[in-house]
Amino acid sequence: MKILVCVKAVPLSESNFQINETGDFYEESSLKYQVNEYDLYAMEEAVRTKERLEDVEITGVMVGPPPRMEQLRKALALGADEGLLMDDSVRPARDAFSVASSVASFARGRHFDMVFCGFMSEDLMQAQTGPMLAEMLGFSCATTVVSCDTSGLENETKGLVYCERELEGGIVEKVELELPAVMTVQSGINTPRYASLSNVLRVKEMEISLISVADLYSGGPAENIVRAGLPQTTGQCEFLEGDAEGVALELIEKIRARTQVV
Repeated sequence: MKILVCVKAVPLSESNFQINETGDFYEESSLKYQVNEYDLYAMEEAVRTKERLEDVEITGVMVGPPPRMEQLRKALALGADEGLLMDDSVRPARDAFSVASSVASFARGRHFDMVFCGFMSEDLMQAQTGPMLAEMLGFSCATTVVSCDTSGLENETKGLVYCERELEGGIVEKVELELPAVMTVQSGINTPRYASLSNVLRVKEMEISLISVADLYSGGPAENIVRAGLPQTTGQCEFLEGDAEGVALELIEKIRARTQVV
């Protein structure tokens, strides 16, 4: 069985974001990156599937520039067998369609049985790449998966995976997927392990394939970002100093002066 795990590198949320010179995205060169948290759940679920079944090979794929190789290696250290970085330096793949098209161009014809993705990225939060990828590959698909039962691959119902999906209001939907399938996983499906030292060392020496997105996918983005901007300041913060009683009295006076509450 062949499993593909899609991984993305996202900026640390506490980074100092600045808009780039063209005004259509944030300046990426000054940011620090980490593995998208939801993709760690996806990789962990793939590794657990490998532990339950026999003869399973896991490939991790990321679309991004060469500096994101570090984040890809961190994801692979959870237990993947090989990795691929699709270099988008020439034409950045920022929208879900471009990313899905790039990954589909790689995956098509390589006979993957299961594809795991995080259900969304922490930066753009569109939750579209996984479903688009499934449609492009012609795979069945389940989103926001919180449970994955592969027992159907071990008996007479071979070729079926049973998933539970998290819906609005705490409702859980149970679905049956016929392989090949794409599953976008939600947090809570598992607890990602800490990478073992042996895996960290193994991945450090692993030769990760690097190919250009342009070599596989010749199309353009489905959407173009016209303008990006930072949130406008909507309020002011004032720190009150002194002992607790003095601060409390001063706070009451400020509230009384600005509102009719006190």
